[in-house]
Amino acid sequence: MIVAVDGPAASGKGTIARAIARRFDLPHLDTGLLYRAVGLNLLRWGGDPESEFSALRACDFSQMDFADAELKSEAVGGIASRISVYPMVRQALVERQRQFAGQPGGAVLDGRDIGTVIAPDADAKLFVTARPEVRAQRRYEELKRFGLDVHLADVLLDIQARDERDRNRATAPLRPAADAELIDTSEMGVEAAAAQAIAVIERRLHVSI
Repeated sequence: MIVAVDGPAASGKGTIARAIARRFDLPHLDTGLLYRAVGLNLLRWGGDPESEFSALRACDFSQMDFADAELKSEAVGGIASRISVYPMVRQALVERQRQFAGQPGGAVLDGRDIGTVIAPDADAKLFVTARPEVRAQRRYEELKRFGLDVHLADVLLDIQARDERDRNRATAPLRPAADAELIDTSEMGVEAAAAQAIAVIERRLHVSI
C-alpha cells in the first residue's frame, strides 16, 4: 500500500504521514528533508543556490545526519525551496524517492509532488493544507522549540514566498492530484487531523487494523 501525502510547508502533512505510517505499520519518508539536505550542504559548502550545477553537486548525503536540527532552519528551508525548481536536482532525487515508494509492502511519503510525480499510482492520496497564517504560527513554534531565534512576521513572509515558488515552478509544481482527498487542518488539532486522514484511507482502501 502506497500512500502519498502532499501539501505546502507547515500544513501538517508530515505529522499526518507519520501517524498513517504508525497506524498501518509502513515505512515513512519525509521527502522534503532530501531537498533540505541539499540546501544544508550548499550552505555549509559555500555553494551558490542560484547555480543548478552547484545544487546538483550538493545532492550528496554521504555525510548527512538527517536528525540535524539545522535542517529545520528557515535559512535551509529557503534554499531548499529555491533549488527544488531545478530539473537536474529533482531528477537526482526522484529515483531515490521512487525506490522508497516501491519497496515490498508499500510506504508513506510526504512532500509536494508525491501524488502527481513520484507515485502517481499511489493507492491513496491526500492533499493537506491550512491558511498561511496558521502555518506560519506552527512553523514559528517549531523553530522556537529548536532554539532558533526567529520572528513570526519573517516566518509568514517566508511561507508566502515558498508557496509562490512551489506553485509556479515549471517542474512538478505544488498542486493536488486529481484524485487526492483534500484535508484542511486550519481548525484541527494534531489528533483530529490524523484521525481524519486515517479514516479517509480506511474508507478508500477498505482497510483497517
